[in-house]
Parts: sequence; structure tokens; C-alpha cells
Amino acid sequence: MGHVDVAGVRYELPDGRVLLDDVSFRVGDGQKVALVGANGAGKTTLLRIITGDLAPHAGVVTRSGGLGVMRQFVGHGGGDETVHDLLLSVAPPRVREAAAAVDAVELEMMDTDDERTQMAYATALSDYADAGGYDVEVTWDVCTTASMGLPFDRARHRLLSTLSGGEQKRLVLEYLLRGPDQVLLLDEPDNYLDVPGKIWLEGRIRESAKTILFISHDRELLDNTATRIVTVELGSAGNLVWTHPGGFASYHAARADRFERFEEMRRRWDEEHAKLKALVLRYKIKAEYNDGLASQYKAAQTRLRKFEEVGPPVEQPRDQQVTMRLKGGRTGKRAVVCTDLELSGLMKPFDLEVWYGERVAVLGSNGSGKSHFLRLLAAGGSDPDVEHQPVGDTPPKAVPHTGLAKLGARVRPGWFVQTHEHPELVGRTLLEILHRGDDHRDGMGREAASRVLDRYELAHAGEQRFESLSGGQQARFQILLLELSGATLLLLDEPTDNLDVQSAEALEAGLEAFDGTVLAVTHDRWFARGFDRFLVYGADGEVYESDGPVWDEGRVVRAR
Repeated sequence: MGHVDVAGVRYELPDGRVLLDDVSFRVGDGQKVALVGANGAGKTTLLRIITGDLAPHAGVVTRSGGLGVMRQFVGHGGGDETVHDLLLSVAPPRVREAAAAVDAVELEMMDTDDERTQMAYATALSDYADAGGYDVEVTWDVCTTASMGLPFDRARHRLLSTLSGGEQKRLVLEYLLRGPDQVLLLDEPDNYLDVPGKIWLEGRIRESAKTILFISHDRELLDNTATRIVTVELGSAGNLVWTHPGGFASYHAARADRFERFEEMRRRWDEEHAKLKALVLRYKIKAEYNDGLASQYKAAQTRLRKFEEVGPPVEQPRDQQVTMRLKGGRTGKRAVVCTDLELSGLMKPFDLEVWYGERVAVLGSNGSGKSHFLRLLAAGGSDPDVEHQPVGDTPPKAVPHTGLAKLGARVRPGWFVQTHEHPELVGRTLLEILHRGDDHRDGMGREAASRVLDRYELAHAGEQRFESLSGGQQARFQILLLELSGATLLLLDEPTDNLDVQSAEALEAGLEAFDGTVLAVTHDRWFARGFDRFLVYGADGEVYESDGPVWDEGRVVRAR
């Protein structure tokens, strides 16, 4: 078993700003602890401090047990990286070092195959065995068989570029959860996984005896796995952490109670402070006419001074406040009508009617055509009228199809792009984008632009270029542009993928108040609870409606 103990950690950014201040928490033997907080609050930085990649400016980190780490962008190998390279990257350090020595000698033997080189090769193989390399390969064989259906000997030379991001993450998770390390640090392990993959991950985390600290924004996964939750909270002099000793089900109520206690302690301190200042002022006035009260005046001053030296209660952390005011507008009764629509080479023909005000979740496996369907509607449908032209400077690419997809009267589509690809925004700052406006959105002055950015917790990033923002910040800014565009049909492609918990909840509140129609592609089970219709892209190529969300549809089987 193993544990992680973080005590008094402080970390400063290169520009001198304090990112983390006096951070302390413990992950005990066998616990499953979730690390949550606003985008950019320092969660990944904190994990890097625990792994030893970064040195804190104060405080210490102690841990026991071998450490296995899944970094946020694991599974993004270069063109020549293989399955073996990926698995080796998360193996214990001794195995990695011994494997590198074997590779170096093998390269040398290609040029010089003398007795000395052969002896060096034999020594390297012996060291690899002593480091546990062959034992690890047995585990790798189990992992590749479970995740890829191939034994390790056949899978080891397969290029990573032939695997999807979800397949690569699944392979790494298979190894870490089966491997020898007793402490696991997982940075957003659920990203790129489809819902069956997430359900698999939840079950493996719950049944594992390992100590696991993980970052995730998936509320369903948090609810199903976390035994306690550590929150990185925003502070004026550096971000702090607060540990909730229970699961996600009781997290929000506990956090609300905590903030109420902060407010009550501050209110009482302010009241006592005001009383002491009034007492000093009263004795000061009386002492001017009565020398006998001078000692009481002095005692009151001392009492006030000591009270102020102790200071107010611990500063209340700043709660992230994201407010989305999605407006929309009244449209024709039938917002979307599809007749015998077939997305060429993707799904079989289907019919669909979506009425004004409905919330439709589009579900199904990756690659089934869901994003293509949204892109077709974002372009205005099969033969768009002028009023159906999409918002934004760059029209969506055409989607090959047969049949008809038509938008209703006064329906103006607004499209949230899953990949955040907006070439028209690249190279421009947020304030510049808002100041210039576009064909569907009025420009605004610097002060007004700063106010709307502040509602989305983006005011501090106003002078940053769009491409330099984090994934969560880009997602929030996309939603802000939709808010300002006047769209009456929101087409959202995986909008919660990069949003932190508070931002996802703000989006849900914004959609609830939105006066229009919403179609959203999602793998977010918690987010899908807010929808009233479910359009499912089935593994057999059929598109059908379901009374509730369907998460177990496999990949679409197509003729090769």
C-alpha cells in the first residue's frame, strides 16, 4: 500500500505570482481522492509537484509505495512511436533505464558484433531481468490482450498513430491499474474515453486496492468513484485547497455550508470591530473632559489594537462565478425537419422533427456521424435560406448527404465546435474579437467587453490570443460568442469536455433559461440528464429515438 502527504506547499509562477499557497492534504492508503477546481487553478501543477517534476518554493511532499503517473496528454505519440514505447513510458524507472541500455547495446551490435559487445548485451539483458522487465512484459501482454485483442508480441511494434486517443488511454490505464505501483496519479484519465470506457474505468477504480489521486471534470465519474474530494480554491494571495471528507453526492451541500460559515465569521468579526472602534471613540470624547477616564481610553485603544493585530478570520476563497445569459428567441414551431436524410457513408436514412424549445441529446459511438449531422445543420441545412446562414465569420465545411435537412422560420444556428477550431479567431486577442464584432454580432467598447468577459471568468485573459487559452477557457469563450450572436438554435458538439465542474453547471443553467432549441452531441452522462429527447446513432447504422439515454451502442459496422 502507499500514501501521499502534501504539507504547506507553496509554488510561484515565473512572473512572481503565487499560484499555490500553504497547500496541505493527505491521500491515505487505498483511498480514491478526486482533485477538482477551476480551469487554470493549478491542479496539474500540483500533480507535477507530487511527482517531483516541479520543485515547490516551500513545503514538502512525502509518499510511500511505487508511483505510477498518467499525465494529461498521454497517448499523443509521434509518428514513429509504438505501443511498446507508450507502455515503457509508464513503467517503473528501473525498467525504463534497463530497457534503454538494452536498446543502446542492440544498436551498437548492428555495427560491431564482437565478443565485448556480446558480453555487454548479455549484461544488459541480465540487468533488464533483475529490474523486473520480463515480469512487466507479462503484465503488458494481459493489457494489450484486454484492450486491443492482441498479445504483446504482436502489438508491441504497432504505431500509436493507428490507435485513437481513447484506445491509447485505455491501454495505459490497463497497465497502471494492473501494474506494481501502489500509488497512482491520474490527470484527466477519462478524456477521450467513450461512455463504456468510462464505466469500465469507474469499476476498476472502485475495485482497486491502490491509492489513487485523480483529476476529472466528469461529474458522473466523480460521483461513482471518489471517496473524498480535494478542491483547489481561488485565493487573492495564492490558491488554497479544501478537503471534503465525503463523496461527490454531499460535496455541493458541504461547500455551500462552508461558505456560509465564512460569511458568518466575517460578519461577526466586522460587528465586533465596529463596536470596539465606537468604544474607543466614545472614551476619547469623554477623556477630553474627564481626566479620570484617560486610563479607560488607553485600555480601549489597546484592546482595539490587539483585535486588529489578530486580524479577521481566514479569507473566504473566491468562488468561481460564471454566468451565461443565453437568450435565443421565438422561432417557427418546427425548428428542424429531416426527411430521408442520409449522411453519405455514415448512417442509414432517417426522418426527424425537432420542435421549438426542445432539448435533444445526440448519442452514439465515436465516428458514427453525430458531429457531421450538427455541422450540416450549422451550415443551414441542405438548401439554406438567407435567414438560416450560420453565425460566425467562417462557414462550416459542406457535409455530403442525400435527402433533406431543413431549418424552420427564424431559426439561426449557432455552432459549438468540439475541437475548438476557429481559424478566424487565431492571432486575435479576446478584447479585439469582441471589439470588432462580425456579421451577426455587434462590436463593443473595451469597458463593455471587459464586463462580459468577467461574467465568464475571462477578464484576466482579455489581452491573450484565442489560441493561447486553455481548453476550458476556449470553450467558455465559444459559448460567450454564441450568447452575443443571437442564435436561436444551439448546436453543441461535446461542450462540457473541457469545462470544469462550475462552468459545466453554469452552462446547464444557461441552457435552462435559453429561449430556443438545443441539439447537443455528448458523452457526458450528468449533462445528458437535462435533455428531454434522445437521438441515438446505433451500431447497425440506424438512427432512432429512445425514451432515455443509451450509452452501450458499439462502433458502427460498415462494409470495407
